[in-house]
Amino acid sequence: MTVAATRYPHLLNSLDLGFTTLKNRVLMGSMHTGLEEQKDGFNRMAEYFGQRAAGGVGLIVTGGVAPNRAGWVAPFSLRLSSASQVGNHRIVTERVHAEGGKICMQILHAGRYGYHPLCVAPSRIKAPINRFRPWALTGKGVTSTIDDFRNCSALARESGYDGVEIMGSEGYLINQFIAAKTNKRTDRWGGDYENRIRFAVNIVESVRREAGEDFIIVYRLSMLDLVKDGSSWDEIVQLAREIEKAGATIINTGIGWHEARVPTIATMVPRAGFSWVTKRLMGEVSIPLITSNRINMPDVAEQVLAEGCADMVSMARPFLADPEWVNKTASGRVDEINTCIGCNQACLDNIFSRKTASCLVNPRACHETQLPFVETEVSKKVAVVGAGPAGLSCAATAAARGHKVTLFEASAKIGGQFLIARAIPGKGEFEETLRYFKRQLELHEVDVRLEHRATFEDLKEYDEIVVATGVIPRQLEIPGIDGENVATYSEIISGQKKAGERVAIIGAGGIGFDTALFLLHGEREHDTIDSFLTHWGVDKEYRLRGGLGDTRVESPAREIHILQRKQSKPGVSLGKTTGWIHRLELKKNGVKFRVGVEYLSIDENGLWINQGEREQLVSVDTVVVCAGQVSEPGLMKELDEKGIGYHVIGGAEKAAELDAKKAIGDGVAIADSL
Repeated sequence: MTVAATRYPHLLNSLDLGFTTLKNRVLMGSMHTGLEEQKDGFNRMAEYFGQRAAGGVGLIVTGGVAPNRAGWVAPFSLRLSSASQVGNHRIVTERVHAEGGKICMQILHAGRYGYHPLCVAPSRIKAPINRFRPWALTGKGVTSTIDDFRNCSALARESGYDGVEIMGSEGYLINQFIAAKTNKRTDRWGGDYENRIRFAVNIVESVRREAGEDFIIVYRLSMLDLVKDGSSWDEIVQLAREIEKAGATIINTGIGWHEARVPTIATMVPRAGFSWVTKRLMGEVSIPLITSNRINMPDVAEQVLAEGCADMVSMARPFLADPEWVNKTASGRVDEINTCIGCNQACLDNIFSRKTASCLVNPRACHETQLPFVETEVSKKVAVVGAGPAGLSCAATAAARGHKVTLFEASAKIGGQFLIARAIPGKGEFEETLRYFKRQLELHEVDVRLEHRATFEDLKEYDEIVVATGVIPRQLEIPGIDGENVATYSEIISGQKKAGERVAIIGAGGIGFDTALFLLHGEREHDTIDSFLTHWGVDKEYRLRGGLGDTRVESPAREIHILQRKQSKPGVSLGKTTGWIHRLELKKNGVKFRVGVEYLSIDENGLWINQGEREQLVSVDTVVVCAGQVSEPGLMKELDEKGIGYHVIGGAEKAAELDAKKAIGDGVAIADSL
């Protein structure tokens, strides 16, 4: 037995499903990537899924595929309803099978979440996150939809899929039939619970009859709705038993409807924060159960399985971050895993902006055919100046391609802005990215020179120079800005300066919000599952429907004011899928927002402003400047004067639009071009 098998005996153990065996307990969970609707999308998906299959995952589930036009998530999104569509899907399944993998296609009917005028639902009740009001399905429409699921599964089998996952959670159509809040029907598909679950049960029965016994049917069951008037625990157990009897092979865990106001997958959710839900269902059915949400590293997955929380673990975004996740685990190279940090910035935020998904820490994700990794034919001497996110990704990628790389860093540690980000409550996962890059630098023998501010004399002998010197906080010209009661965000977060009990934050962008969270929580970060659940009002005892309890807000650590010059909504630049969390958290903690502000001066009493043509004092102990960032131009000026060519990336190129996604993407792109 290998060391890895000894360390991860549950995770790496096979799972016998009777008619087929999965080689380990790892499911690559469903996630829409945007490739589904791209030109040449099936060839791109084949490479994307093929690399994950080669990476050792036990079972892959595709992004959602609609069984009919009404089930679209958005107009012209992927559906499988005709034999003419089978050939494209075979491109994907044949590639996965060639790599020794297994793949299921998720059948997803969006119901009232469909962002188009053809969307349907059990009842004509509009979703709070959709501007389209659904049409209520007629009785004939219900039976026709069940038949569409059956037809879709038959086509999936013909396409070469090993099975299907029936999406019955997250507030999509099947879930809408199950919950009383969205099902007001008075026919045989509504009313009491037995009637409301008939739609789900009939779908599974129909799919099993059509597909035969040697076909995997995964049913995604909402075990924690997190919405008012969701299912009770007894109802969830009843549904699970009925789904098993209907012919499901495996039950997967769904957590929270999309309209729920509880974070479920964002980085502030503790690792394996919802595995306790699946554990409640263990023993109630005899088929395997899969648990999900914020499982991103092998030790976490192994612990979940060892503690009897589930028979299998589902991870989606971690396979964006690292397609070799399983192989690295099995070969004892866990320290080489590029860890998903749960940021959502390049995956879900891209999808909700109608862009192709990728990954902040792995820009090649979903772009495997466009950004292939290619070893260099000519090894060059490459100097990278700056060991922030851009410099780290460039140095690691260039060295992996075969170049001889020297990395210069003026400070005593690698990391740059990541050193600040990891200190923000809920962003501790950035530590994993630093660990990953540090290991890559070691593996590829990068010459790292810390506390070394590079000059022209250091760089003149290199074939290629990449400037990634990053950013520094932008200073404002306000009378009193040099006072003892004024600090930059980096000084506060690094601990160089301490804030008082009353704080004014100048700047309402991402940095301003992060600084406010840091000042509110500090050492009181909700880093345990129980404290997180209590804070967000999730009841593990399931005393109320949907698992909702009362939210608890501790007394805020500080009185905080966030101010901005613009009249626009504060935090408008925050991520689409996480911004609401930050706004809600600050609101719950009594943070006061002011827009359209002119900054007049700072004195010992606080910050003087002009707002609405009225001069007033914001009485605070500390003023924190979060007014953006600027590049450090010193080295580039010197190289320009000497006539030396160089590449510039990350914040050194454009500080105003800097984020980690752009920085790491810049680093990989330049490294690939050398």
